[in-house]
Amino acid sequence: MSDKPKAGLGVFAKYLSLWVALCIALGVAIGHYLPGVPAFLGQFEYAKVSIPVAILIWLMIYPMMLKVDFTSIKNAGKKPKGLIVTLVVNWLIKPFTMYLIAWFFLKVVFKALIPGDLSTEYLAGAVLLGAAPCTAMVFVWSYLSDGDPGYTVVQVAVNDLIILFAFTPIVAFLLGVSDVRVPLDTLILSVVLFVVIPLGLGALTRSSLIKKRGKEWFDGVFVKKFDGITEGGLLLTLVILFAFQGDVILANPLAIALIAVPLIIQTYLIFFIGYGWARTWKVPYAVAAPAGMIGASNFFELAVAVAISLFGLSSGAALATVVGVLVEVPVMLSLVKIARATRKGFPSETAMSA
Repeated sequence: MSDKPKAGLGVFAKYLSLWVALCIALGVAIGHYLPGVPAFLGQFEYAKVSIPVAILIWLMIYPMMLKVDFTSIKNAGKKPKGLIVTLVVNWLIKPFTMYLIAWFFLKVVFKALIPGDLSTEYLAGAVLLGAAPCTAMVFVWSYLSDGDPGYTVVQVAVNDLIILFAFTPIVAFLLGVSDVRVPLDTLILSVVLFVVIPLGLGALTRSSLIKKRGKEWFDGVFVKKFDGITEGGLLLTLVILFAFQGDVILANPLAIALIAVPLIIQTYLIFFIGYGWARTWKVPYAVAAPAGMIGASNFFELAVAVAISLFGLSSGAALATVVGVLVEVPVMLSLVKIARATRKGFPSETAMSA
């Protein structure tokens, strides 16, 4: 695939980071000056998952799912390197580097700026983010970086299964708390909304249209109709997400800046560990890019839900998980650009041995 902006997007795709910044500012302004908007949208929530946001994320994911060839899913087990990179980085490295980096900055570097108890809550929120690899948005990052959609589905699905039994003991160990409960309704709903439904509908659409019109028409005409949907959905999602958090962001500018430092460092570190390992291991780019993206991004719905249940809605831990949402999109877009700019160093995808 070419690194040029996708056909039909032009300036829109080329300056996506600018539109992201504008949408974040718009969302914050709506949340502050028009609080009735997020209050109305907030009524449509189930299991800590915002239904309006879920619908927009679904619209972002669906175009990618149209490209999933189920043969590639079935063959993923024959190419285990990408899965090994993802799993080792997500579960044996990421939670612990998050703890160490957050502890160093929040407890040592920023000690004079953050009271002890509050720094502990911020640290807890960072740990919750670090122990929850991404489920939904990683499909967007994979799509934007030209990742293999079928392999990405497998990577995400395996991580979702591991979350069920690994998230609780890791968080309990790092935070020294015993009463950690994974909100299964949040986890299950997220998996159904962001993996099962779009994957099923994408597969149904793909098989029926290819049968009727042929694969060449499907790839060359139908799929191209969705160019811009993922990027547009991303921008609308940002407006809603930041409308929900507008007052929180404006009321805590210093805290947000301090919390953001370790989160940003951790995101870049984890991406380069996974992406660099994959490159050294000669994993093809289309698998290596999503492998790095999954670890770098976070399942913030789960992290926010657990933070609220453990520490309360107005806690420092909950604020830290919100900061995770704030920094993720701009940072992940920069990682997409880095991945696309360095793809030539990977083996050709015709020689996939991942």
